[in-house]
Amino acid sequence: MPPIICSSALQAVALIEDNETLWTHSMGATPKILLDALAEHALTRKNLTLLQLHTEHAESLSHPRLKGHLRHRCFFGGVPTRTLLQQGDADYVPIFLSEVPKLFRSGEQAIDTAIIQVSPPDKHGICSLGISVEATLAACQMARRIIAHINPMMPRTHGDGFIHYHKLAAVYEQSVPLPQHPLAASDATSLAIGQHVAKLVRDGDCLQMGIGAIPDAVLACLTEHKDLGVHTELFSDGVLNLVELGVINNSRKKVYPGKLVTGFALGSQRLYDFVDDNPSVIFMDIEQVNDTSIIRKNPNVMAINSALQVDISGQICADSLGTRIYSGVGGQMDFIRGAGLSEGGRSVIALPSTAANGTVSRIATVLSPGAGVVTTRAHVHYIATEYGVANLRGKSLRERARALIDIAHPKFREQLCIEAFEMWQLRV
Repeated sequence: MPPIICSSALQAVALIEDNETLWTHSMGATPKILLDALAEHALTRKNLTLLQLHTEHAESLSHPRLKGHLRHRCFFGGVPTRTLLQQGDADYVPIFLSEVPKLFRSGEQAIDTAIIQVSPPDKHGICSLGISVEATLAACQMARRIIAHINPMMPRTHGDGFIHYHKLAAVYEQSVPLPQHPLAASDATSLAIGQHVAKLVRDGDCLQMGIGAIPDAVLACLTEHKDLGVHTELFSDGVLNLVELGVINNSRKKVYPGKLVTGFALGSQRLYDFVDDNPSVIFMDIEQVNDTSIIRKNPNVMAINSALQVDISGQICADSLGTRIYSGVGGQMDFIRGAGLSEGGRSVIALPSTAANGTVSRIATVLSPGAGVVTTRAHVHYIATEYGVANLRGKSLRERARALIDIAHPKFREQLCIEAFEMWQLRV
């Protein structure tokens, strides 16, 4: 049965009724036009729940007037939801990114309506989820109803992200540019961290990394490497530069050799043009991309991630500032564990040594009260700041404290040494 063809976004979301649980396509595929319409429609409804990962430009759904009409349930926080989460006006669900699709497919988390953004149907009637497959494929498979924004500017990507036009309940078509995240400008700190991390990368490594100034700086330092591969939950323009130089060719991978594997992409229009109808890039279900048992099959996996705070025992906080939720668990542990089990695999947490304009050390004696331990001290391998790299694999608490204090900002090192003894009885 073909979908209802709607003349407005508001008409499309008008199918949503009271007490529904909704899923929204996330990242660069966030269906902003439909979500803006939902912000209006929700005022006529009550008790809607919106499940989501990180969303782009969806601030309209965070307006105070929606209280009582719509509540966010976040597997990952972002700009549109961060204030609501920290005020207690939205809900945060700590969960590994790899397990979000499982939550849907098992029925543990029911979904009434999936709200998505897709490419126009091809001659076979098949649309593409485009630059963001993540958990949205699973949501579409399990939802009772799918409402889609058909966007001719959405790239048609290869991999898992296909959905037949007749599976859609309602569609609204409009051509609009996708959110763009150009390469971050490298400051001196990011560049120094990038240089340290790049020294850990070997020819033939299979990379996982995020987006932002530090990952971009790392990638910019890899131009002389050879035969790198990519199996990552997300990638951006820094990867594209290395593909064009021939540095990334995926030739040594055992899982999808010759293919760049990802769950979503976020970057410039140049990046979106690159992935459009490109069979060398496959966008996969995040349950597969982030599956530790699949990640480990590639040799020499190099997982590069970030953190908000690290304590001197090696515990990594990546989702909160104390009790204030900032982002989410994401795929950090999926890849750190997968890299640890990979033959020749390694992982690194890369972060600036300070925060708050240099007034706070990110390497702390103990984590802030309420801080979420995303990566345990038993899983951590390398930690890098602009002052160097600490290898914590197989090290004692005393050895860890010494190594981490050595890469802390110099102005905090003496105090960290004092507190290491006072709090941990560690003589460093």
